[in-house]
Amino acid sequence: MSLTCVALGLDHRHIYGMTENMRKIGMDCVGYWTQGDPETLAGYVKRFPDIPRLARLEDALNCGADLALISAIPADRAALTVRAMQHGMDVMSDKPGCTTFEQLDDIKRTVADTSRIWSVNFSERFETPVSTRATELVKAGSIGSVIQTVGLGPHRLNRATRPEWFFQRDRYGGILTDIASHQIDQFLHYTGSETAEITNAYVANYANPNDPGLQDFGEVNLCSENGTGYIRVDWLTPDALPNWGDGRLTILGTEGYIELRKYVDVGGASGTDHLILVNGETCQKIDATDAGLPYFARLVDDIRNRTETAMTQTHCFTVMELALRAQELAERR
Repeated sequence: MSLTCVALGLDHRHIYGMTENMRKIGMDCVGYWTQGDPETLAGYVKRFPDIPRLARLEDALNCGADLALISAIPADRAALTVRAMQHGMDVMSDKPGCTTFEQLDDIKRTVADTSRIWSVNFSERFETPVSTRATELVKAGSIGSVIQTVGLGPHRLNRATRPEWFFQRDRYGGILTDIASHQIDQFLHYTGSETAEITNAYVANYANPNDPGLQDFGEVNLCSENGTGYIRVDWLTPDALPNWGDGRLTILGTEGYIELRKYVDVGGASGTDHLILVNGETCQKIDATDAGLPYFARLVDDIRNRTETAMTQTHCFTVMELALRAQELAERR
């Protein structure tokens, strides 16, 4: 029998990809609930005109779906996650999955009490085929043992489209909790690390002085027993770039390196998902657009079989804990 999902909160455009990718693998979305009329609502209705709006949150929580897709305002996601799991649903949350340590503890307790799955959709890995191909190459030993990652996550501010909560620190959680959780996920994944130490963290507002709650720049250094990582995230993408950000990841191994140009290749090939592989035998650029997005099908298998093939629960908890720790360290300076 096919599994079903319901969308809770449409406050971020990431809900488009979350819904679309689950439907692509055959999961029926039985409805959506959202507070008010967020800017993203019209785009959701246009993309998914057949998905009905549910008037009350209680209607959505009691709809009998197997999976809740949560992309509410970041500070509200944890409470929705807890309620969804208490109603018998597994959860795929937009990142960040929570914005405080207290929220993370609430989610951990609820996972333990209900045996539900809490999966945060780290889309910069799970929704980019080039990341899938990089995983395959690393597992095959193409660059030896991974000893460092350098993750860059620049984003376009798009001020005119941003809601009020986007500029409120307590509502979006801080730039490291929010964006850098992607790069922390990638560091742990590609270095094969179970956890890491945050050795340096910094946030600033360089270009938006009239928005004191906004952090438009952040960086993190972290290390584990397997290697080190550097992360830079920002809201400073210039207007001439043809997309929202030139997100890149360099994975350094003992026998070579891989560079992922995920969304654009300035001065190079058109399109997305460009992978550069350099080792002792080859130096080439690879089109990775056909590598697939296995996270979504694996999550469905995990829901059916109560397994952890898409991402372990421990990894998901650890990524968000490290992101919160980095944010705390940066703001304590």
